[in-house]
Amino acid sequence: MSQQQRPRPTQPTTEPIKYGDVFPVSGSLASKPIAPQDAATMQSAENTVLGNTQKGGPAAVMSSAATKNERAGLVSHEQVTDVVATDGVTISQANVAGSRIITEAVGNQVVGEYARPPPVAMTSPASALNRDAITIGEALQATALSAGNKPVDQSDAAAIQVAEMRATGSSEVVTGGIAAQAQSAATTNARLILDENKTKLSDILTDATAKLPNDKPATREDAERVIGAELRNDPNMVTYPGGVAESVAAAARLNQSTK
Repeated sequence: MSQQQRPRPTQPTTEPIKYGDVFPVSGSLASKPIAPQDAATMQSAENTVLGNTQKGGPAAVMSSAATKNERAGLVSHEQVTDVVATDGVTISQANVAGSRIITEAVGNQVVGEYARPPPVAMTSPASALNRDAITIGEALQATALSAGNKPVDQSDAAAIQVAEMRATGSSEVVTGGIAAQAQSAATTNARLILDENKTKLSDILTDATAKLPNDKPATREDAERVIGAELRNDPNMVTYPGGVAESVAAAARLNQSTK
C-alpha cells in the first residue's frame, strides 16, 4: 500500500515591489509595497515643484513599480501607503556650488537626490514679483498629470471652483471657464455608469493657465480654501491623492519655503 503524499503548500509566486527593493530606505518603509497613489502623489509633487516628472526620478520609478504591483493584483488602484498618507512626500531644493541640488523624500526618508543646473536669470519688469512662485493655474495643470485619469466628481468641481476664484480674485464663476466645465462634467458623470465614458480631470485642467483669465502664486490661504471645498464635497471627507487640493497645497508649501 503506497503511502499517500501530502499536498505541498501553495507558495506565492509573486511578491510586490517594495520601497526597499528600489530605494535606499530602512525601517518599516522598506517593507511597504509601492502603491499607485504613492506614485501619483510623488508625480504631482514633481510636476508642481519641478515643472515635470523627472526622467528616471523617484516618481517614474514609483509609477513603474506601482503599475507592476497593480497588474499582479498585489495592490489596488486606490491604495496608498500609510507613510505617504500620514507624512506625505517632499521635494526640497538648495543651491550648492552653482548647482541646484534636489532632494525627494517619502516621509522623512530620502528616495532621490540629484543636481540640476541653476535656472537662467531673465530680465523681467519690476512688477513681476515672485516670478519663480508656482501659480494656482500651474498647480491645476500638475493635477492634470498626476490625477488626470480620475473622473470629475462634485468634490473636484468644488475644489476647482474655489481655485479659479482665488486665482482670478473674483467671486463669480468665469462663464465657460474651468470651474463651469468641471461642474458640468461632475453633473453628467454622476449619471454615467462606465468610467470610460466620463469626463476626466485631464480634460478640464490641461493648459489650465491658458484657460484662466488671471492667475496668482498659490498661498497657504488659497490651499486651505481649496482643501476645505474638496473635503466638504467628498462623501468620505478625504482629499484625492495627487488631486486638486493636494497639488495646490504642494505649490503653496514650496512658495512659502522659498520666501
